Amino acid sequence: MKTKSIFPLFLLAGTLLTAACVTPTAKQAGSNSFEWGQVPQQPDLSWADSVGSRQMPGNNLILSANSFGAVADSTVLSTEAIQKAIDSCSVSGGGTVTLQPGYYQTGALFVKSGVNLQLDKGVTLLASPHIHHYPEFRSRIAGIEMTWPAAVINIVNEKNAAVSGEGTLDCRGKVFWDKYWEMRKEYEKKGLRWIVDYDCKRVRGILVERSSDITLKGFTLMRTGFWGCQVLYSNYCTIDGLVINNNLGGHGPSTDGIDIDSSTNILIENCDVDCNDDNICIKSGRDADGLRVNLPTENIVIRNCIARKGAGLITCGSETSGSIRNILGYNLQAVDTSAVLRLKSAMNRGGTIENIYMTDVKAENVRHVLAADLNWNPSYSYSVLPKEYEGKDIPEHWRVMLTPVTPPEKGYPHFRNVYVSKIKAENVDEFISASGWNDSLRLENFYLYAIEAQTNKPGKICYTKNFNLSEITLDMKDKNAIELKENEQSNIHFNYAETTPDHRTAGNLAH
Repeated sequence: MKTKSIFPLFLLAGTLLTAACVTPTAKQAGSNSFEWGQVPQQPDLSWADSVGSRQMPGNNLILSANSFGAVADSTVLSTEAIQKAIDSCSVSGGGTVTLQPGYYQTGALFVKSGVNLQLDKGVTLLASPHIHHYPEFRSRIAGIEMTWPAAVINIVNEKNAAVSGEGTLDCRGKVFWDKYWEMRKEYEKKGLRWIVDYDCKRVRGILVERSSDITLKGFTLMRTGFWGCQVLYSNYCTIDGLVINNNLGGHGPSTDGIDIDSSTNILIENCDVDCNDDNICIKSGRDADGLRVNLPTENIVIRNCIARKGAGLITCGSETSGSIRNILGYNLQAVDTSAVLRLKSAMNRGGTIENIYMTDVKAENVRHVLAADLNWNPSYSYSVLPKEYEGKDIPEHWRVMLTPVTPPEKGYPHFRNVYVSKIKAENVDEFISASGWNDSLRLENFYLYAIEAQTNKPGKICYTKNFNLSEITLDMKDKNAIELKENEQSNIHFNYAETTPDHRTAGNLAH
């Protein structure tokens, strides 16, 4: 790629970075100053003040990767030179690795303990489009452990490491997007929709795995081949001020912005995420393999972020096997994404989504304010081996995906203790879509308070227990009643904006 062809994209990313700088709040996350309406007791959010990286690599040693042979030439592969600088810095006790302004082509890089890979303004790393430049190793991909190519930047089994600066990591992932869509067509014809995402190996942008006290700060991440930034099996990490744009030059499949996967004590703040899948996603493994690992994701704070195009500002699932708990999001914006808060799982995942808190959100052009589904996307969620493959040798990850959860009840997911308040939303397609599975597997203890939504449809609430709506105002042209079915001990009230006295209260309608 020539320099002049990428430069406009860099300017666009810089524009997005400016937009991402939401004014931070002075209050502590766990101060209990949030408003949740009338709830049985105020949530204990004291855990929220202890998330994020506790340290940052020092600057006692500064090494230039250029002195190790890195060349600001987009046609020359500089992987080895940059890696030598990182390794030398780590061996010397840690410090900062820098690059002179310019465009550097690279394959997989591995940042080591004590090292800050600093991408200064004017520095762009261009990911190699050749998959053999990314060595394979065992990791977790979309909920199961399997062999997969390295990310462009990897921090694996390390402590106190960082990637920072105002530069750009351009993953140039369209080659992988095109590969996926071609495979998808063929796989769907063969009844293999459930496995194509795993067979089509693609390169992630950033992987943080089995590491602690990691900081990702300030740079632009764009056009990732697969997930943008995955934090896996890690603890005490901060993602601050990243601009993620995966909608340049096409619409990449599975280009999640940020995925927190079986990790704890994570802070995400001041980020601007534009992608073609979940913007910020919380995961903990899927099906039998996720239940085997059984590691939760918990104690996550998301604040002062903007979600643009994508599948949800904050999404929990669909990988829920290890459970997801203690998620706090506040001072957020959703523009053109699918949902403000999205909870999803399937009947073979297992695990519990609980203690989810979201408040102070402005939204426009979204599909839902709240979407909760225990049986999401069956064609992807359930693995069925076509008859023509029976008795044949199949790959290991196929066998993993086909392993049943026993007993089946172990695979039933649970959603409970969800608090959503102080949301103002414009141009919403459907206010809410919240459904349990049946009368024995319900959504439990939901509290929605002080929400104003301009919406086309009110939506549905089905198979819930203790589901509460208060001070909910819907601005609708057609005063359609919300669909209610099998809701126990629930208190569902809403009003129409500027209505006649016949405004109707959903709590008085037949459930």
